[in-house]
Amino acid sequence: MLSFAPIVRKVAPAVVSVTTRRTALESGPLSNDPLFQYFFKQFGVAPSRPQPRTETSLGSGVIVRSDGVIVTNHHVIDGADDIQVVLADRRVFPARVLTSDQGSDLAFLKIDAGAESLPVIELGDSDQLEVGDLVLAIGNPFGIGQTVTSGIVSAIGRSAPTLDRNSSFIQTDAAINPGNSGGALVTMDGRLIGINTAIFTRGGGSIGIGFAIPSNLVRIREQTLTSGLAVSRPWLGADMQDIDPDKYRSYGLDRPEGVLLARIYPGSPADKAGLKPDDVVTAIDGVEVDDPLGLDFRLALKAAGSAARLTVIRGGAQSGATVAILPASAEPPADLAKLADDTPLGGMQVANMSPAFNEEQGFDMFGRGVVVLGIAPRSPATQLELRRGDVIETINGQDVRSVEDLQRITRTPVKDWVIDIRRDGERGTIAVQAVEENRA
Repeated sequence: MLSFAPIVRKVAPAVVSVTTRRTALESGPLSNDPLFQYFFKQFGVAPSRPQPRTETSLGSGVIVRSDGVIVTNHHVIDGADDIQVVLADRRVFPARVLTSDQGSDLAFLKIDAGAESLPVIELGDSDQLEVGDLVLAIGNPFGIGQTVTSGIVSAIGRSAPTLDRNSSFIQTDAAINPGNSGGALVTMDGRLIGINTAIFTRGGGSIGIGFAIPSNLVRIREQTLTSGLAVSRPWLGADMQDIDPDKYRSYGLDRPEGVLLARIYPGSPADKAGLKPDDVVTAIDGVEVDDPLGLDFRLALKAAGSAARLTVIRGGAQSGATVAILPASAEPPADLAKLADDTPLGGMQVANMSPAFNEEQGFDMFGRGVVVLGIAPRSPATQLELRRGDVIETINGQDVRSVEDLQRITRTPVKDWVIDIRRDGERGTIAVQAVEENRA
C-alpha cells in the first residue's frame, strides 16, 4: 500500500509550532477624528489614552540544527515581544531571535534544550527539483496542531503575487493555510526542500496555490549565520530587464532568452567585470537564467566575497565575465538632514543617494544626488509640490550633488527660488517667490 507515513515519521518530529506575542496600542474609533480632537481642546477634556493590548499569532518552524536552531519566516516573528516554540512532543521552550531578514522572509531562532540532541530535517538541493515532483507540507495551520498535506511541485522560479518583495519561489498545490508559514516542504526522500511562506487566495484559505522559499536560500542564510556574518544581498549594479520577444534578434540571440543589462552602474561589480549596456546574460555558473528574478536569485545563493561566472552574449558572440559577490555600495554616506525653517525648503528631510541607501528605501538603484525623504507638517516646504523620492538637481542654477551642497546653497538669502528636480525619471521645475514681510 502506498503511504507517506514512513516519510512523516522521519521528518515530523523536527517541525515545530511558533507562538508569538506582541503589545499593541488600541485607540478608540474616534481618537484620531479631527472634530473630536477639536472638542477635547476647546473644552479642556483629555482624550483617552491608547490602551495596550496583547496580540497573539501562530506559525510554524523547522529545526535545522540539533543544538536548537530553528528556521521560520521573518513575518512570523516580526515585532514579537515574546516567542514560544512548541515541539512535536508538546514541550514548550522560549526562543530568541538569532537573525531575521525581511528581504528573504527568513528568520533563525534558538531554543535551549540543554545537552539534548534535537531531531532535524536534512536540507535538500532545491536546484534538483522538477515540476511534478511529489512533496509534503507540514505545519500548524490555524493553530489546530501539526498537519501534513501532500501535493506536487506545480512550478519553480515563481514570484508570489501576495508578497511585496521579489524572490524565486517553489509553487505547490499541497494545502498551505494560515499558520503553515515557516513550516516544512519536504521531498519523498525526507529532505527539506522549502520553507512554506505564502498562499494565493481569494477567501483566506488554500486554493492549491502555495509558495515556499527554496532550501538552497535557507542553506546560504544558515551558513551566513554560522560564520557570524551579517546578511547582505549581492549587488550586480545593472538594470536588468526581460528580453523583448520582438527585439531578441537585435541582441544577436536565436530566441528570446536570458536577461538584458540595460544600464551599468559606474564602479559596480558589473562595471568592473567589463559588462556593457545591451549585454545579455544567459547563465550564471552554468545554470541558465531567463529573467531578472532568476538571475537575482542565483546571485543570492552566492556567499559574500565569492565570485560568479556569467555567460554573456554581446553582439551575437558568446563570452564570459567573472563578477564579485558584494553588497550594494554605501558611498556616499546618506548624511540625513532636516533643512532649517528660514527658507522655502524648511522642514524638508533629505539624504544623499547611494546604491545601498536606494535599495533600503525602495528608490531607483541608479538614483544619484540628493533625495527628498519627507516634509515635516506645517513647515515651509509643505507649500511646495515636492514629495518623497524627488531628486533635487539644481537650485537657482547651482548644482546640488550632496546634502552639504544643498545646505550651503540654501543658507544664502535670495528673493526667488528656481528648483530643478527629477521625478520618476522626468525632469521638472518648481519656482518659489519669497514673500516679503510688512514692517511698521
